[in-house]
Amino acid sequence: MAYKYLAFDIETSKDVPGDDFNWREHRPLGISCAATLASGEDQPRLWYGKTPDKSPARQMSWHDAQELVQYLSKMTANGFKVLTWNGLAFDFDILAEESGEAGTCGACALDHVDMMFHVFCSKGFPLGLDKAAQGMGLPGKPPGMDGSKAPLLWAQGQFQKVLDYVAQDVRTAMQIALAGEQHSRLDWITRKGTKSSLALPNGWLTVREALRLPEPDTSWMSTPMSRRGFTAWLPVS
Repeated sequence: MAYKYLAFDIETSKDVPGDDFNWREHRPLGISCAATLASGEDQPRLWYGKTPDKSPARQMSWHDAQELVQYLSKMTANGFKVLTWNGLAFDFDILAEESGEAGTCGACALDHVDMMFHVFCSKGFPLGLDKAAQGMGLPGKPPGMDGSKAPLLWAQGQFQKVLDYVAQDVRTAMQIALAGEQHSRLDWITRKGTKSSLALPNGWLTVREALRLPEPDTSWMSTPMSRRGFTAWLPVS
């Protein structure tokens, strides 16, 4: 099933030390900025707080975060399917904390398309956005830039660089989603430099649908990840 998508991504404001990005130990992280891109639009909509002189604020306020949640809910009600790459375990979790809207964010997270979670539920391992973009022959992330650098750049006042980065992430997510639907598969580049793929005979699955997939065989992994690690923050209904 092909959807009208609303690609969504955030960047956090607190710098997380270390190379493993163990961000949960350092929360709350705050949100420096976010981007959304709806099907049929050329330019992403950028979200960030503003100081009295209209320059970007250090991080989005509670009111700013609530406004973003309301927009995602409104677009969902208007027939759009929110689209992310790892949004279940990260973007929606952070947004729920920053907005105080855990219930709304949880409901939206379950019914949105998280392409990375679809891969994880099918294969048993996570996959980076850039590796998927490379496999699908798409531009991907700017050279030398990744999300771990965004908080420091934002703190240094390099706002446009971070805004360009988050805008490119939602463009890439949209391109991957549409290419995957067109070819009925997702291709990516493995750590060994080879190409691997996942068939998408029915298109992309929502989080709720992906959770119904049978657990893949992870006996070959030394420390397999659990789906619970992605969903633990969701409010109990």
